[in-house]
Amino acid sequence: MKKFIIALILGFSGIVSAQNSVSGIVTDNQNNPLPGVSVYAPEIHKGTTTDANGKYELNNLPNGSLRLAFTYVGYANQNKTIVKLLKQNTLDITLEESILEMDEVVVSTPFNKLQSQNVMKIEHESIKTLQQKGTSTLIEGLATIPGVSQISTGTSIGKPVIRGLSGNRVLVYSQGVRIENQQFGDEHGLGLNDAGIESVEVIKGPASLLYGSDALGGVLYFNPEKFADAGDFKANFSQKYFTNTQGSNSSIGLKTSTDNWKFLARGSYNTHSDYKIADGDRVTNSRYNETDFKTGIGYSNSTFSSVLRYNYNKLDIGIPEDGIAAQSSSKDTQFPRQGIFNHLLSLNNVIFFENSKLDVDLGYIANDRSEFEDSNEASLHMKLNTFNYNAKYHFPKFGKIETIVGVQGMHQTNKNSGEEYLIPDATTNDFGVFGTANYEWNNSVLQAGLRFDNRNITSIEHGIEGEEGYFLPLDRSFDSFNASLGYKTKLAEPLTLRLNVATGFRAPNLAELTSNGVHEGTNRYEIGNANLKTEQNVQTDLNLEYKNSHFEFFVNGFYNHVNNYIYTSPTGEVLEDNDVFAYVQDNAQLYGGEVGLHFHPHPLDWLHFETSFETVTGKKDNNDYLPLIPANNWNNTLRTEFNIKNWLSEGFASLNVSSTFSQDNVSGFETASKGYTLVNLGFGGTVKLGKTAFDINLNGNNLFDKKYIAHLSRLKTDGIPNIGRNIVLGVNFNL
Repeated sequence: MKKFIIALILGFSGIVSAQNSVSGIVTDNQNNPLPGVSVYAPEIHKGTTTDANGKYELNNLPNGSLRLAFTYVGYANQNKTIVKLLKQNTLDITLEESILEMDEVVVSTPFNKLQSQNVMKIEHESIKTLQQKGTSTLIEGLATIPGVSQISTGTSIGKPVIRGLSGNRVLVYSQGVRIENQQFGDEHGLGLNDAGIESVEVIKGPASLLYGSDALGGVLYFNPEKFADAGDFKANFSQKYFTNTQGSNSSIGLKTSTDNWKFLARGSYNTHSDYKIADGDRVTNSRYNETDFKTGIGYSNSTFSSVLRYNYNKLDIGIPEDGIAAQSSSKDTQFPRQGIFNHLLSLNNVIFFENSKLDVDLGYIANDRSEFEDSNEASLHMKLNTFNYNAKYHFPKFGKIETIVGVQGMHQTNKNSGEEYLIPDATTNDFGVFGTANYEWNNSVLQAGLRFDNRNITSIEHGIEGEEGYFLPLDRSFDSFNASLGYKTKLAEPLTLRLNVATGFRAPNLAELTSNGVHEGTNRYEIGNANLKTEQNVQTDLNLEYKNSHFEFFVNGFYNHVNNYIYTSPTGEVLEDNDVFAYVQDNAQLYGGEVGLHFHPHPLDWLHFETSFETVTGKKDNNDYLPLIPANNWNNTLRTEFNIKNWLSEGFASLNVSSTFSQDNVSGFETASKGYTLVNLGFGGTVKLGKTAFDINLNGNNLFDKKYIAHLSRLKTDGIPNIGRNIVLGVNFNL
């Protein structure tokens, strides 16, 4: 394996081939040169910026076609493709002013189009934008995106929910690799830190065509931090302080690049005390500590591009079982607690041919999860090792048709070494093959695809029959065919219609098939069902989008029918002093959507008003409601942008009012939740003091110290409120 990785990175470096280049000038629509425009070739992870005269140049480029993204604050992004590179190429660009959202390149879909060209509506948010909202964790920031919410355990653990679906129904990708970290448990978080992540893309709906099993509900696709421009060396340090938890988040990073080689590294440390609720009491043992390290090295020439990345993440998390008890500002976790180690190694390669290319992504994830009840000897210790691969061949473009075929697979082993077993030792093997095509004409695009998958799960017998922790041997195989069809067109110049129909599937996970014991994270005795069938769904999505220079409006609607939806249901029995819940299946449907607008009135160029409303309803066939469905939310933000003389640039101030409605549509064993409104303030920008410049963010979240309990809080059953007022101060220095 080691020899294979080295060969992929260095094996072609001695090949002598033509050195292609592209250069040009970037101007505005008045023909004035634009300095500082970012010019980036995402496939080879290479970029530069225009000089004072708007000129740019990229060297050592691959043969065949090349896609370039031009981005500049205040201007609409442009995505240009040179169909066949010559030894020397000239590409001049004119950027149009745009005071609304920038049009981003979407990486999570196979054809990597700009969002405006994409058949699917993908939500794209930069991590910088999410951080400006003052949230303390990555998942809290994600939950501000319409259609996304979280199942939370205090401030330390959050699981993403996309349009009412969560757990193994939402697939998470980082560094081009699917994250596997025992995500079946409600108390198992993402295991990702926002340091070293550039942006996130959210696919809301079945994405099994692209990603296979577990993408039935959607995908979170995290794009890693970009390398430095060729010839640059950059270093930065950031620090954040959180008043509520007396928390601190520190991060330091550096990166440098030549024309061929690239390197970056970033380390961060995050530590928090117990969080305070509105009356000033702290929730005992909700503290946590996180250490994160990311590094990457890349090489590219005219034949291929290869990037090797590594992410180490260590979590020490307290589990708040006693509610509001002993008051302390200590950051040392008490029992019970979790200790989690994640290692993520990814190798992303692109091999260029004359008119086509091959993408090959390899990933290895080692997840080590321990739970400590009352001593430093782990009562539960699970090790999950996962190797996955993803190869896609991009055929030469045939007229207006682009075609991709690919294979994906995964080999996974789960092993226990603790006294308790939550799930048995097991092996999972996935294999999938797919094809998709994109046809574009005039102002319309049609995209279709077909896929076949197989998943095989085997486990070994463990324990004494009839007692807790006994597991029968298991050997199950699950097959699924899936398809998607999408259409995008411009009904008028400012009005775009997208219509998508797609199927998705999810094979039952180990916990659902085999559980036999007390799941401490849910405080109940769970019994699996080895005869569970594959979940299979069909979802229809409709998106209408209206944009002009000062106004943007969107409507997203969806209907999702799920056959064999898996959930837990109380049996009425009691074992080990815990209520017994069994895994059962029923057909279900979820429906709802999001609506929003962004208003930028002329001539008040400094003023923005954004509002959005999201709703989802989930029901079983008998009209009973599904569990863990988020409450409706109405979110409003008033934002101003300004500069203050020569000392503050790119300044902003924001007022956010988020109203969450009561949730009375609950399943039989859930409790209803009351509505609440939170007020948040934000201020920031780039401060210049002489030759020193740094970014600053100041946020006040839950400014009026509202006492509330979110519907998807796992502490709700104990009556424990969510976090109270939290003032967040952050600074970032470019060294």
